[in-house]
Amino acid sequence: MEQISRGHSDPRDLPQANGDRWLLARNPDTGRVFVRHEPNLPSGGQVADIEIGAFLIAAGNGPKKQELLWLIGSLV
Repeated sequence: MEQISRGHSDPRDLPQANGDRWLLARNPDTGRVFVRHEPNLPSGGQVADIEIGAFLIAAGNGPKKQELLWLIGSLV
């Protein structure tokens, strides 16, 4: 899996104050691009891969969604 992001100490992810990680990722074998959520251990730590469309239509317009939109915009 490749991870893509911008402007952070680790250029692959968006660390959150609560310890969660949100990543824009790509499976190099299939080319599938998705958002990966790696929650902190106290909240269960269960990794979830979310289709980009589902992530974008979910309620809210927080910093994670803004970052993803910026990344998409930087590709075109």
